[in-house]
Amino acid sequence: MSWPTADTGVDHNAPPRTDRTASLPIVLPWIAQRITRVVLRRRYRVEVHGAGQVPRSGPVLLSVNHIGYLDGPLLVALTPRVSHALVKNEMLVGRTGRLLDAVGQIPVERLEMDPAWVRRCVRALRQRRAVVVFPEVRRGGGEVASARRGVVYLALVTGAPVVPVAVLGTRLPGASIHSRPPHGSRLVVSFGQPVPVTAVPWPRRRDEVGALTERLRQTLADHVAATAAGSGLALPGRAPDEVDDLVPR
Repeated sequence: MSWPTADTGVDHNAPPRTDRTASLPIVLPWIAQRITRVVLRRRYRVEVHGAGQVPRSGPVLLSVNHIGYLDGPLLVALTPRVSHALVKNEMLVGRTGRLLDAVGQIPVERLEMDPAWVRRCVRALRQRRAVVVFPEVRRGGGEVASARRGVVYLALVTGAPVVPVAVLGTRLPGASIHSRPPHGSRLVVSFGQPVPVTAVPWPRRRDEVGALTERLRQTLADHVAATAAGSGLALPGRAPDEVDDLVPR
């Protein structure tokens, strides 16, 4: 595992400006990763495939399908380097919220564009960190039938490669999007081949951004389908309460 390093020679005054954005912590996320990894491996039958696909240094975006509550913790724990995941604002309350903030997770408002989370992600990538993003935005069947443009924006601003990641087993078929798999369940995480992205300065053409968004969506969808076929672990399908996931609770 590589230790994240401070940025050197990075212009944080470049758009979007990140010179006034606080750096994400390093030590506590590393400790939390080790602890969470042990807990998950004791509770579940965890399989990790393709960990060598994740660059050991430099900025990287991990683009993940989203099916269950454990997707974020699973990725943060099992990625072979310290990473920072986007988490919905509703989770950043109380003791859980303070813990997530302390270990360097990034709150995001999913119903509207919030420049604060964008700046935090860009700052992290400019500091050569790994950032976990769920392009589907909400939990669902995991087929990656649609994707928002946030991953592409971050990649084009920073030139970070995008690694497709398939997660299976974190929600059972027919179960609620807020459920967790039973003790002893089989969980699979599969890292795919990185997709290189060249940083593009303003202006960025809307059609080009859309084309790259679709390319990355299809790449992730294909990787998820291949992982499901190879592992024999099926996607859970639509959840009974899936439609309510974007409604603040």
